[in-house]
Amino acid sequence: MLEWIHELGHWVAHWANTPYTLWAIFCIAFAESSFFPIPPDVLLIASAVLRPEKAFVFALLCSAGSVSGAVFGYFLGLKGGRPLLKRVFPEDRIQLVERYYGKWDVWAIGIAGFTPIPYKIFTLSAGVFRLDLRRFILVSILSRSARFFLVAGAIYFFGPTIRKYLTDYLNLFTVLFVVLLVGGFLAVRHVSHESMRSSTTDITSPDTGADAHATRKERT
Repeated sequence: MLEWIHELGHWVAHWANTPYTLWAIFCIAFAESSFFPIPPDVLLIASAVLRPEKAFVFALLCSAGSVSGAVFGYFLGLKGGRPLLKRVFPEDRIQLVERYYGKWDVWAIGIAGFTPIPYKIFTLSAGVFRLDLRRFILVSILSRSARFFLVAGAIYFFGPTIRKYLTDYLNLFTVLFVVLLVGGFLAVRHVSHESMRSSTTDITSPDTGADAHATRKERT
């Protein structure tokens, strides 16, 4: 199994040195979002190392293909329902993703889109669990673009020497990013809840109503 995956990875990377690089990047990124096992980063890194002047073009195509594939996966999940998920993924993974959605809602897509977590299970399950499509697309664009442009930017500014570090430490960098992302999300959610609670208290407070009534009497 591992040998087959390794050979498939080499097949993906070989498109970097062909006249069909642009098409290959888009198509592989599209397929990976719903069913293909090899992440498009493999081809993105190889292509950007060979032609660093086009690194951001490759990242843009990779992002567009990945988000398009995510929308395709969403509608597959919407039409196929939970039976489709059970045919593709183990039940424990499905339940785990369902818990993520229950806790983080569409932000779970953002975490999966930026990290090495298999993105396809989140795109398919987003349709199964009927997440809001517009928010799903928005978060997918932000997370996938951030990931691919980070890779392209590193190669563009630091050259081929960064390739080894991207290969060895990309997972570590993305984990650190997720820690910051989740921390920021929790902070925003906490502030929002406190603001809503404060607004509700001001509206429903008897004292506030009495003060307003007294003010109106003074004006009259």
